[in-house]
Amino acid sequence: MDRSGEVEKMTEEQWQAILQNDAAYNDKFFYAVKTTGIFCRPSCKSKAPNRENARIFQNAEQALESGFRPCKRCKPTGERLPDKEWVAVMTEYIDKHYKEPLTLEKLAEVCHGSPYHLHRTFKKVTGITPVDYIQQKKIDQASEYLVTTERAVADIGLHVGLPNTSYFITLFKKKTGHTPTQYRQLNKVGSSNHSELFLEVQKNGE
Repeated sequence: MDRSGEVEKMTEEQWQAILQNDAAYNDKFFYAVKTTGIFCRPSCKSKAPNRENARIFQNAEQALESGFRPCKRCKPTGERLPDKEWVAVMTEYIDKHYKEPLTLEKLAEVCHGSPYHLHRTFKKVTGITPVDYIQQKKIDQASEYLVTTERAVADIGLHVGLPNTSYFITLFKKKTGHTPTQYRQLNKVGSSNHSELFLEVQKNGE
């Protein structure tokens, strides 16, 4: 994404307008947030970004040309962001931050929408809820670590944002049908040995 097109440095006056959601500045500039890829009007009621992550544009066209998407909440282009594009913003953020504690409220905050609308739109577009997507992302990454490393199960859970080992094992089995230890052993041998090894692992337990 090309984000080199910001046209001016932020002044203190502009920063204060963003912090105060000052609608008097709506026709004077737009601001974008490089961590979310979204741009807004100064009056946007979304949580203000960290100052170092904000970029200033003289008009919406410049923000669009630099690869930023219009905010779903304040509609800086006067048009509603298509649902698929908004969900793409969400999934991009989740993919980068899945190890962190992510709640629906946090996602709504960074993606500029209400928790209810975000949840409903995400499920309509993807067929699953944001929470399901976050969990699957964690389990997919954990699965890769189990097969490609010798790290302990508890350490892998911690690394993917599931520090409670018991919950990690329960969730992993729910998503894959196997405990982490079973999954690791089953995927490190040829498929012809799966049945025999699975019975052995079941007998020995986690």
